[in-house]
Amino acid sequence: MTESSAEFIPAAKPIIGDDERLAVDRVMRSGMVAQGPEVAAFETEFADALVSGRTSVAVNSGTSGLHLGLLAAGIGPGDEVIVPSFTFAATGNSVALTGATPVFVDIEPDHFGLDPVAVEAAITERTRGIMPVHLYGHPARVVELAAIAERHGIHLFEDAAQAHGAEIDGRRVGTFGQFAMFSLYPTKNMTSGEGGMVVCDGADIARSVRLLRNQGMEKQYENEVVGFNARMTDIHAAIGRVQLTKVDAWTETRRENAAFLDANLEGVTVPPVQQGARHVYHQYTIRVADDRDGFVAALRNEYAIGSGVYYPIPNHRLPSLTHFAPGLDLPETERAAREVVSLPVHPSLSAGDLDRIVAAVNALAGAGA
Repeated sequence: MTESSAEFIPAAKPIIGDDERLAVDRVMRSGMVAQGPEVAAFETEFADALVSGRTSVAVNSGTSGLHLGLLAAGIGPGDEVIVPSFTFAATGNSVALTGATPVFVDIEPDHFGLDPVAVEAAITERTRGIMPVHLYGHPARVVELAAIAERHGIHLFEDAAQAHGAEIDGRRVGTFGQFAMFSLYPTKNMTSGEGGMVVCDGADIARSVRLLRNQGMEKQYENEVVGFNARMTDIHAAIGRVQLTKVDAWTETRRENAAFLDANLEGVTVPPVQQGARHVYHQYTIRVADDRDGFVAALRNEYAIGSGVYYPIPNHRLPSLTHFAPGLDLPETERAAREVVSLPVHPSLSAGDLDRIVAAVNALAGAGA
């Protein structure tokens, strides 16, 4: 079989099987399809499995989780929250949606997370919080960032959308901040079909998130605050409960696939892992210094291998957010946006797939494509 006739290897491949379908069928037959017992069970099980028992509140998307978490923490007009620009737009959007100002700062080059030195330099009298992103499944430098937040009397929040089960020095991400958000979008390491989970440090912020997700109500028709309809359905929670029983095994497969790529790729910069960190490889992200876009096109067109560029346009240059940071210079962010390529690392890859990926990348890197 020639490369041109080979079966296409996708960059990501959600795993939805009979167990998930049976769970959905069970909920549909029960007649309770809105937020109900499946959601409550999912919240408890997620907390116990992934975040050391911290109270977890299910919502309808990761973006909703960030937005409601920030509102519950009291973020609003006049406030500033320090965030990376090298991330999906939801990070900056969620701050802007509260009426606060996202303050974009640069990343450190190895792990694509907020640079603590840049963060400290950006703090002003209006700064209310720091929100690192555990990008690609590698923990941000959250220990140093937490110390900065404590020193300045501000909050730490965590965008853990891509980091289910990631750790630093044996402590799970999602357990450092006043709140953390995990996405349950289909391409994440586990999914509920669509959804998010807000992990809360304390009963007060958890109650606020619950109010905000449900039109400001705990009791029907007793609206305490102006809220949203950001509820998760029992259908989605049932899928998430099944996926939760499988995510650890899937993560180990991702880590094994990443180790194979680390050992065999040549001519590109493979993702370094910080000492003490447990990387869960939502993405396996390399750097290609010369003609990244040509490299991506050749992988697809010549070798039938998908890849992703996350993210080609930093938040501070998006038309929707650029007014927050006119003329801002973030050199490491810009370099990452030019160079990153995420290769397939998902659990559905076969040994043959991995061999093809290595052969293709090495051939293209050797040819200077």
